[in-house]
Amino acid sequence: MATLGIDIGGSGIKGAPVDMVEGKLLEARYRVETPQPATVEDVVNSIAEVARHFNWTGEIGCGFPSVVKKGTIYTAANIDSGWIGVNAKAKIEAQTNCRIQLINDADAAGLAEMHFGAGRGNKGVVFMVTVGTGIGTALFTNGELLPNTELGHMIIRGKEAEHRASNKVRLDKELSWKNWGRRFNEYLYDIERLFWPDLIIIGGGMSKNYSKFAPFLTIRTPHVPAQMLNEAGIIGAAMAFMHPEI
Repeated sequence: MATLGIDIGGSGIKGAPVDMVEGKLLEARYRVETPQPATVEDVVNSIAEVARHFNWTGEIGCGFPSVVKKGTIYTAANIDSGWIGVNAKAKIEAQTNCRIQLINDADAAGLAEMHFGAGRGNKGVVFMVTVGTGIGTALFTNGELLPNTELGHMIIRGKEAEHRASNKVRLDKELSWKNWGRRFNEYLYDIERLFWPDLIIIGGGMSKNYSKFAPFLTIRTPHVPAQMLNEAGIIGAAMAFMHPEI
């Protein structure tokens, strides 16, 4: 059984058919640049382009950088504000002629890690954080997802966490791994004292650099890099049909 997973990111829109039993890509992923600005019409057209590349006619799961409820977009921290209030599910279905299910992109990555990666079999409280252009989060207990947590927008030192500790901030401010690691550690400390997770999984683009900043993380919670790396968003998006209530 296969579903097309599409991960909608700030710089790229990536997709591939996913084996839902093994949690593996069945073909090489296809990527198009995210339109700038990422308007509704242009992004929907790009999603349709990914579907056409695979000649896809089945189900499509989309991971979206937003709070998503019943297919409607409610926030736009890293996408065009014109998305707010849009029924994205209906628009994408109309353009692709495929059945669509939407899910928050960090929730998607978390689902992939919990079922096939670093969180597999963990029945405790697991916190997944994706670090890239922004900071995305997913929270699980007993393997169940609490959707749309958006804890990358917590306030730290008067700023949203993702405006202090995202990879974009590291690059823009030319921070050393030590200095950025301390900022990120401060964020994780707040997560730790508020939620007391049993495991923290660090994903997103920064997962491949885990060894460079891990020495500067002093939180007590066990923490590990994500295992699915950049495939997590695609695999988790395909898994959105497991949560039709979102």
